[in-house]
Amino acid sequence: MHNQHRLNQQQYHEKSESYLNSTVHAQGAEFAKMLKVCEHYPAAKVLDLGCGGGHVSYQLASQVDSIIAYDLSAEMVQLVATQAKERALHNVQTQAGAAEQLSFSDQSFDVVVSRYSAHHWQNIQQALAEVHRVLKPQGRAVFFDVLGSSDPILDTFLQCIEMIRDPSHVRNYSMAEWLAMVEYHGFQVEIIEKQSLVLDFDAWVARMRTPTAAIHTIRNIQDKVSDHVRRYYQIQPDGRFTSPTLYLQLTKI
Repeated sequence: MHNQHRLNQQQYHEKSESYLNSTVHAQGAEFAKMLKVCEHYPAAKVLDLGCGGGHVSYQLASQVDSIIAYDLSAEMVQLVATQAKERALHNVQTQAGAAEQLSFSDQSFDVVVSRYSAHHWQNIQQALAEVHRVLKPQGRAVFFDVLGSSDPILDTFLQCIEMIRDPSHVRNYSMAEWLAMVEYHGFQVEIIEKQSLVLDFDAWVARMRTPTAAIHTIRNIQDKVSDHVRRYYQIQPDGRFTSPTLYLQLTKI
């Protein structure tokens, strides 16, 4: 297994409950949009790619024929399996694996949904190619993630604090990067929306059990950034900040 994959698994060891109980991950206007996507398919077969605590699977299960919750972390996958059983969501299955090597046949799914996961992928180009492969013709993909910036100083700030908090972070991609990648891999953009996510600093670092020294480093960076960065991310005295997010709905062509 590749080093980045091992790092991801190490970082999320014994943290599955934190993500299950995270308000940021359990709530969001994007769930309603995802449900509407599934309505296009009478007996939708869905892949929840990078399922984490399983919130997408729980939200969509009642509206689809079947959904597979898929994650690199075996611990996350086990948590979702347990939760699905407790919630009597009998059409939710689970499987562990990497986004870059999906163990499914070509054209297996009507919908692939990935929420707050792509920024962890070791090779996003390979993962997008895999998403395209496993989607049926005219199938849809939905990506929702924190959005990077085309402004170098804004981008440097975000990537820096993300990696200090969580060394398994790879990259939050800018809108331009996302659009170039999905076009290259044979997707047509249906909907693209920029949204905002307010992050409580203490909860944000607690989810990852970020070491105290790393927390101090992030706060020091927040204190010393330019006014431009401070305004854009709406950094508050207590460390709270607002991060842009991207909702991207695609059709396979």
